[in-house]
Amino acid sequence: MKLTDASAVVTGGASGLGLATARRLAGMGAAVVVADFAPEGADVAASFGAGFVRADVTSEDDLRAAIEAASAKAPLRALVHCAATAKPQRILKKDGSASSLADFERDVRICTVGSFNALRLAAEAMAATEPIDGERGVCVLTASVAAFEGQIGQLSYAAGKGGVVSMTLPAARDLASHLIRVVTIAPGLFATPPMLAVREDIRAGLEALVPHPSRLGRPEEFADLAAHVVENPMLNGEVVRLDGGIRMQPR
Repeated sequence: MKLTDASAVVTGGASGLGLATARRLAGMGAAVVVADFAPEGADVAASFGAGFVRADVTSEDDLRAAIEAASAKAPLRALVHCAATAKPQRILKKDGSASSLADFERDVRICTVGSFNALRLAAEAMAATEPIDGERGVCVLTASVAAFEGQIGQLSYAAGKGGVVSMTLPAARDLASHLIRVVTIAPGLFATPPMLAVREDIRAGLEALVPHPSRLGRPEEFADLAAHVVENPMLNGEVVRLDGGIRMQPR
């Protein structure tokens, strides 16, 4: 799928993996709209010529506004959904009491329900376009290696990202008749703002867990894979780990 004369929506596009991807897609010729809850996202998007819609990914109205803004520029051909949350949670607190159901529901809602919300609304817009070279569009979702090897304290995050992994194949099968592909990227340890805020010695210990290369992934490397997924029509219904070979330990 070539993005010349096409638009793309990137959720979570004001920082980290989303920002690198939004810049990459803009460099490929797409009219990019960044959908992010961060108010500073407007200035970030403007810095590389992208549009901006402040959006909560669990809100139908917000995401529909972002997709309509992109479609007004050019036919929507690509969605890269990066928005997520990663708050620590265990089943029992240190005092033995049960953890918060509301916190669990919030994280799963943002990670899984937010992914479905973005997917369904983007697919609706893509399905109304004319096919180009046998396809109408591609939706790239973001999971995490935590979906496979969730660590202690990652309960709600692992569940939320596991939902994204599980929906990938049925979503791709469902949308195949509309000529729309669905692929999920499951990144490992990346140099995003939350990870860069971790104490340096702890971060170095995490980097040592990555077999090769023994470092944090660069957001641009995530963006490169997202761009390849967009351009390669045979990538469909797959979850691709992007992790340097790491398999996370229990803690």
